[in-house]
Amino acid sequence: MSEQDLSDPGLVLREADGLLQVHPPETTIFSMPRRNRRPPAVRLAPGQWLQWQINYRFVGTRGGPWSYRLDTFNISYGLASPEVFFGTPPTRSVDERGFLR
Repeated sequence: MSEQDLSDPGLVLREADGLLQVHPPETTIFSMPRRNRRPPAVRLAPGQWLQWQINYRFVGTRGGPWSYRLDTFNISYGLASPEVFFGTPPTRSVDERGFLR
């Protein structure tokens, strides 16, 4: 588990009207599956948390081996101890895991 600054590249977080807007994590054009439609931003109130999961398959260069990656973002708005991510279910969750052949 890591704690990251709001300016972390690849993850766009914005505060507006007392809520935290979490925009879909950036993806690369070099990964599969293609994601032509992405979910909208999620808004969190103070004390709420979100789990966003997204997976990828990358094709090796020149027909080399494939590699796989699963990113799980656990994002809490406001003060929270790390234990919050292990004890209670997320207030909101987004599952962008796709079928990887």
